Amino acid sequence: MINLSSGLWAEALKMLRSKVPYFTALGFTMAPLSGGLFMVILKDPEAAKTLGLISTKAQLLTGTADWPALFGFLGQAVAAGGMILYALITIWVFGREFSDHTVKESLALPTPREAIITAKFIVIALWSLSITLIIFGIGLIVGRLVNIPGWSEELLRNSFIGIMGTAVLTLPLMSFVALLSSAGRGYLPAFGWTILTVFLANLSAILGWGDWFPWAIPGLFSGAVGPRSDVLGYHSYVILTATSIIGFAASYWWWRNADQTR
Repeated sequence: MINLSSGLWAEALKMLRSKVPYFTALGFTMAPLSGGLFMVILKDPEAAKTLGLISTKAQLLTGTADWPALFGFLGQAVAAGGMILYALITIWVFGREFSDHTVKESLALPTPREAIITAKFIVIALWSLSITLIIFGIGLIVGRLVNIPGWSEELLRNSFIGIMGTAVLTLPLMSFVALLSSAGRGYLPAFGWTILTVFLANLSAILGWGDWFPWAIPGLFSGAVGPRSDVLGYHSYVILTATSIIGFAASYWWWRNADQTR
């Protein structure tokens, strides 16, 4: 426990001293702000046209100016953008020390490697979930300011479960990003993997096989293509869990056995 606390302290200190957390949070806030803009456009398309805004694009993305549409937009943003954002966070946490050639100093600390990698995963999870909560909160504020109809406590509860559940299902898959950031000793291999999995997730969903492809399952859970009970089965969660376990096991194995002389 003491070793893990030391690792958490070190990783949290790195995060707080970096500008990356603030830039990732700022970038992700574009999702609720964009959703609010689309709500404004859909509420008064004629006024939007006079301001030079494109109401057709807003109509295609959200449909109507109400709370279900706004929450649906946020869910899609977390499903699609979250996969990339969480990957960027993971790449930074695991790949930065290799790119800066400071990994030897970290491993010289009297802390087991297992504690170091566990601390990194905990920081990534807390960081990512905090940002997701922030954009959900901003979405609530934006919706209130725009004054759109369709609010209900049940909708709020279901939307919160959908958005945060999407984040929770996405985060374990970041174990593969962590593995490639470490084994690849930098950013590029993991970033390439992220682009590949996002592409394959969209392709598998289009072909109707998304419930069998781990990286497509969080997006389907968000409700972006319909009620999750219609597009996901128990096998989907088993596949995602098994895949995540493989990713974590491979990451821990690599850190425990790899030569870290560089």
